[in-house]
Amino acid sequence: MKSRERITIGELAERFGLATHVLRHWETMGLLEPARQTGGQRTYEQTDLERVAVILMGKEAGFTLGQLRMLLSAPHNPMRHRPLLQEHVRELEHRIAQAQAAKTLIEHALACPHSFAECEHAREQIAARIPPAPEG
Repeated sequence: MKSRERITIGELAERFGLATHVLRHWETMGLLEPARQTGGQRTYEQTDLERVAVILMGKEAGFTLGQLRMLLSAPHNPMRHRPLLQEHVRELEHRIAQAQAAKTLIEHALACPHSFAECEHAREQIAARIPPAPEG
């Protein structure tokens, strides 16, 4: 796409594999600001494609649309929201640790000849996930 070439909402949606209602929703959330032709038809240019790519990357990283709106509202400098980014890194590290533990358990289950009821490793993992009884 050339820098000044414009595409329709349908073309943009198809290019990214999204539904047009998703792009309209992002517009109402303040994440996209398409130009309008006479008659109100939305048109998008290269900077809008880049914005959609950034939104998708942010969603893949686990940011909410509200968080993305805040991050993208700082003109070309999401570092103005350093505390949000630092907290998100901690959340990602926690999710990565959970995913790694799940992967380890599944790999063990694939290699273990015993059922979960008979496997000591699985029993330990299951017991660790049971919350303690309330005191009282």
